Amino acid sequence: MNSPAATPPSESQNLRDKAYVGYTRSLLEQQIKPGQFITQRELVAITGFPLGSIRELVPRLEAEGLIRTVPQRGMQVPQVDLALVRNAYQFRAFLEEPAARLFARDASDDAIAALRESHERILHRHENGDAANLMQDAEAVDLSLHEAIIGLQNNEILSNAYRVNWLKIKLIRLAETRLYVPMIPEVMGQHLEIIAAFERRDEDAAAQAITKHIEVARRRAVDI
Repeated sequence: MNSPAATPPSESQNLRDKAYVGYTRSLLEQQIKPGQFITQRELVAITGFPLGSIRELVPRLEAEGLIRTVPQRGMQVPQVDLALVRNAYQFRAFLEEPAARLFARDASDDAIAALRESHERILHRHENGDAANLMQDAEAVDLSLHEAIIGLQNNEILSNAYRVNWLKIKLIRLAETRLYVPMIPEVMGQHLEIIAAFERRDEDAAAQAITKHIEVARRRAVDI
């Protein structure tokens, strides 16, 4: 009798990657709540991926701090607490402050101009009461600046670390502090200060502006 064929490594990897996307999407869509205890079979039901893929996924989630195993209680989703806020925003500052300096030095004029244009477009829409999808578009523009700063380094390790930390920042924001419409002028204004420093190629001013921006966001998060 022939034994069942093993799942090809490439297919197994693809399933794990898709299960990872399914898990993180469920977190951001709040199907899975911060601090929630959850079983592997519940993850199967939520993500729609087979148990084998979930079992292979768990070590990656643990390594990234996106789930933890609690003895005799099972797996727990990260809790949004002061420790998570402190750690996530401190790590964000460590990544983005030096990256902002390098962006001010190395980014193309076109890349900087595109950032200014997208931010000013959001402000113009806000001022003119164009509310259709404004919040979603503002959050995308907000993220685009930070991703551009990190992405310019073309460093996969740095980009992956930033992506995981961004997921934790998003969990914090979902708890209470999402970018609401009345906050758009303040947040876009802080970004425009950063962009103005990029335009002047002022590395110190860019680092100071992004550090200030992150600190304001951290203080807001502490008020959860």
